[in-house]
Amino acid sequence: MSGTLNKVMLIGHLGDEVKMHYFEGGNCIGRFPLATNETYTNRQTGERVTNTDWHNIVVRNKAAEICEKYLSKGDKVYVEGRLKNRQWQGEDGNTRYTTEVHVQDFTFLTTKKESMANGQSSGAPSNQQPSQPQTPAAPMDNTEEDDDLPF
Repeated sequence: MSGTLNKVMLIGHLGDEVKMHYFEGGNCIGRFPLATNETYTNRQTGERVTNTDWHNIVVRNKAAEICEKYLSKGDKVYVEGRLKNRQWQGEDGNTRYTTEVHVQDFTFLTTKKESMANGQSSGAPSNQQPSQPQTPAAPMDNTEEDDDLPF
């Protein structure tokens, strides 16, 4: 195989608000941490264990502005992009490294506001009366015996 592939797909929750950085010429970058969880049951103790991995997400220009406007800490989002490694010199003189997911596509799955609204509506008593089974307005005509079904 001569080609290569660098593709990442993540579904997780925002760990913080989207931080925006604006540049000359009107371009911008948005950054936020994304948490993904792995849950399993420990065979020896029987308890459920959850491991959380944190991912550095980078979105650019119009996508960054959309993320800043609509996403907040705790929201669930699907992101698709490429892994990029970066290095820089820290203030202490040491070389620092990071791996980022540069987003090419994203989908908002749930927002914190939606989750709170669903939680409040499910916990509040409902004033609706139970629905009565409805009967058809006209009786169904079953006189047609010859249909085109093969069985």
